[in-house]
Parts: sequence; C-alpha cells; structure tokens
Amino acid sequence: MRRDMGEHYQNLASTYDDNWAYSPDFVQWMSGQIASTLRLSANDRMADIGCGTGLFAGGIAEALRPRHPVLCVDPSAAMLDQLPSSPALSPLRASAEEIADQTVPLPYERLDAMWLKESVHHVTDPATTLTGLARLLAPGGRLLVAMLPTTIDYPLFAEALKRYEELQPDPAVIARHLADAGLRAELTFVEHELRLDRERYLSMVRSRYMSVLSTFSDEELDAGIEEIRARYPGPEFVFPDRFAFVLGVRDDSTDATESGGGAR
Repeated sequence: MRRDMGEHYQNLASTYDDNWAYSPDFVQWMSGQIASTLRLSANDRMADIGCGTGLFAGGIAEALRPRHPVLCVDPSAAMLDQLPSSPALSPLRASAEEIADQTVPLPYERLDAMWLKESVHHVTDPATTLTGLARLLAPGGRLLVAMLPTTIDYPLFAEALKRYEELQPDPAVIARHLADAGLRAELTFVEHELRLDRERYLSMVRSRYMSVLSTFSDEELDAGIEEIRARYPGPEFVFPDRFAFVLGVRDDSTDATESGGGAR
C-alpha cells in the first residue's frame, strides 16, 4: 500500500541529508550543475521549489552569496525545519501547485530563476503547474526541472525498478509542457558516478530514501533488500546517477503565458 507522502517526508526529514548527500563532492557537483545550467548570478531572485532540507539551495547560496534570499519552498514543515540557518535562505511552506496558482504568494513579484530538483514527479498535473510557474518568471527568467530519466541503473530490487518506470514522468513530456507554457525549452543530460558502501546504501533503501520505496510495505521492502544482497554481493555499489535537465527560458520579448516555444 502506498504511504502518504506527507508522512513519508515527515519520517525522513531528520535523516534526509544523510540519505541524499551521498558525499560532499556530490552536493557540490549537483549544486554547480544547477547553478551553471540556470546561469545564476548573485543578483537573481531565486526559488527552489520542493527544496526538502535546502541541501542544494544551501550549496548554491554559499557559492553565490545572493543579494536576495533564496526562497526555499516545500510543503513539509519537518523538511523546512532542517534548513541551514542562513540569512541567504528564506523558507516558505507551500506546494508547487500552491505557488503556481498563487494560492501562496511569493515575496518577489517575479523570479529570475527557479528549479525543481527531483520533485516534479510529486506534482499531480505537471502541465498546469509548470504553466503557472512559468508565469512567475521575469523576462529572461529560467526554470529548470532536474529529474531522473525514465530508466535508472540503481542497484534496486526488480519490483522497485519496475514500479519506478511506471511512475516516473518522461523528461521529453516535461520539455513539451515548458514549451507549451511559452518557454524556450531544452533537454540535456548530466551524469555523476556514485560509490557507496554496501551497508550504507542498504540502510538508505530501508529508510525509503526514494519516494517509490514508500509504495512498498515493510515486509516487501525486507524481501527486496535480501534480493539486492543476493544480486550485488560486493562491498561497494558503483553506479551512474544520470539526470535529465529540462530548462525553460522566457525570452525577453515573450510573455510566458503565450505559446510558441519549442523543445529541442
């Protein structure tokens, strides 16, 4: 039975950074990839939509020293409670949908850059939500959806990989949504090699570090971990962490509510 996502992240919040940080190198790499793809500058008004504990927003803020606090948006109070204490980060409890339809207003009239790092799969209606987020961009504003592709090479049990493929949105479809929202859309891929101690990784699986794992009962998860142990007997897991980066850019002369963008 699928667990409630609010409960899932409430339970995961205190150990979230341990599960997702992997290593300081990974956090620095991902933060750098987001910043360079969005061409971020210290003058930008920025928002991390679905920020979790602010792991990557914090890395970006530390590197850029922004003149405007980075908005860290997440529906989970438990996650926001884990944000680093920094004047460069401003928490805002809201879902992507609430930001998109302006149920929860932003402190900035327009944003120069925003990103959704592995959160778009939680959005019920991505086309509508992304269109609403695109409307919040200033001329020249950029919106990045960083997500896993439809297939992954993670050392998971077979049923978890199958269910992941059933649930994960297609990055090409996300690119079309951004184009339909009037943004100039581009889809690229980046990759980072992960090396994780076997027992540490299995502990991450047991704590359901990926949201798809929350769809399995404790008994199913225990059986899945035993399957992983049998299939991957070595002391270390080495596998590629590949991400689709879907970038939408609002042209200076184009209103983000107009259509006419194109995905490459």
